[in-house]
Amino acid sequence: MSERPTADPDSEPDAPSEEPPVDENKHPKGLGMLFFAEMWERFSFYGMRGLLVLYLVNVVFKDVADKDEIAAHTYGAYGALVYATPFVGGLLADRILGYKKAVMLGAVLMALGHVAMAVENQFFLYVALAFLIAGNGFFKPNISSMVGGLYRENDPRRDRGFTIFYMGINLGALLQFIPGILGEKIGWWLGFGLAGVGMAIGLFVFWRGQHVLGDNGDPPDVAKLKKPLVGPLNVEWTIYVLAFLSVALFAMLVRFYEVMGLLLPTVAGIGFLIVLVSAIRSPKVVRERLFVVLVLTLFNIVFWAFFEQAGSSMSLFTMRNVDRQIAGTYVPTSVFQSVNPLFILLLAPLFSLLWRGLNKIGREPSMPVKFSWGLMQLGLGFLVMVLGMSFVFVGPTELAGGLDKFVTEVQDPLVIVQAALVPLWVLLAGYFFHTTGELCLSPIGLSMVTKLSPKKMVAMVMGLWFLSTSLSHHVAGTIAALTSIGADGELEPGEAAVRAGILERAGDHSDTVLASFDQLASYASVFWPIGWVAVGSGVLLLLISPLLKKWQHGIE
Repeated sequence: MSERPTADPDSEPDAPSEEPPVDENKHPKGLGMLFFAEMWERFSFYGMRGLLVLYLVNVVFKDVADKDEIAAHTYGAYGALVYATPFVGGLLADRILGYKKAVMLGAVLMALGHVAMAVENQFFLYVALAFLIAGNGFFKPNISSMVGGLYRENDPRRDRGFTIFYMGINLGALLQFIPGILGEKIGWWLGFGLAGVGMAIGLFVFWRGQHVLGDNGDPPDVAKLKKPLVGPLNVEWTIYVLAFLSVALFAMLVRFYEVMGLLLPTVAGIGFLIVLVSAIRSPKVVRERLFVVLVLTLFNIVFWAFFEQAGSSMSLFTMRNVDRQIAGTYVPTSVFQSVNPLFILLLAPLFSLLWRGLNKIGREPSMPVKFSWGLMQLGLGFLVMVLGMSFVFVGPTELAGGLDKFVTEVQDPLVIVQAALVPLWVLLAGYFFHTTGELCLSPIGLSMVTKLSPKKMVAMVMGLWFLSTSLSHHVAGTIAALTSIGADGELEPGEAAVRAGILERAGDHSDTVLASFDQLASYASVFWPIGWVAVGSGVLLLLISPLLKKWQHGIE
């Protein structure tokens, strides 16, 4: 996160040049505006995300045999690009455009993306995702940077300000169940359209309220921004044009996601080697601190590749194999995408108190130890879900006109209906441990990069960190694709479930019910090994954490 010293946005234009004393009980006016702008943007982003895989499987690719696999790869490519573009958007805002203009550009692009998502068409799908990718690259990193710019250096309110801001992120993510319910129960266009309304509100809030920021977020060099560059276009408008043109590139990368499988690992590998060579050539303290960043970057890929199953394979698992009936009503699948942000809002204050209490007695874990705990808890979440599958039971098969509008009359044996069900607590337990793992690991990442990297390399190392997160989303799509039962016909109906120990024998059920059991077995066959890999990775990191702590040379 890049920050520049700016004027105090609370000061009046004619105020004396001497800075007033800080009132620790009062935050700058701009914080509230940024809070609500980000809240509405996250409402729109997660509202769309909660419906995306369900929409791909049930509408866009519903007649394709390997629809789960295609949906998983599409979702993975989208997530990878969403986390790759903020590095470019952040650099352009830092050096040329300024944060305000970058956020406005990003908001406009994302609003157009949400409008396109409301059109139920495969072409518009790729265009919509591309607009969202491009817009997120300009919006996401730069609104956070303006939060930092509200406070002077060493301002005691800064950490609390970011805490308040991130509460807005999770509040927006929590409220995504509203477009989710409307999208599933009434029409996809309405769910995506409501997410677009949220983005429009966020854009309006920022546009009307940016004056309270003062010069925080203004372009670093207005003359450079207005300098003619290409024909009638100056530097500013050239960036705008290129941003819109990039939509075509992103649409192609999402459509032909196989290219991402070659491009992302190559670029990430080159980035890793560059930082590694730079570390080797650096003095001892700098070298060892960069080694810590590189090691944790590798474990970061593992964590998010597994965690991001939430938006793909876990969402389909919820739709097909979780008993979503509460008080006689079937809860829409997308509602459960709000479980993670709800747990964050409830548990984050407790974790803050925990770290503070441990710090007071000199027992707060080091960054690598917190990372290791995060990985182990993530793995535990998957293992608990698989163990919970032993409580599977045969629920009522849902057909057209029945309880779930997603399911049509079963004529194609590849159509999966809700029949082999696991209790709801199985899913909630998985989300609980995933969230506690996230709270151990996620808040550390960007802070670690800025603390352990030398100033001249912060941007480069930050770029590698974003690339690692981007790569993890691509890997997440590849993993989720493995949960598809496919159309190879190699196994008889129910045989996969019997082999997995989920079903004693296949002869007791119809092919429709057996297909549901086979799908459950497919989820178990993926969740079980990645759970153990996550736990094992956490144990390995815990074992080497004393060495990594030594290499930090006092940085915590």
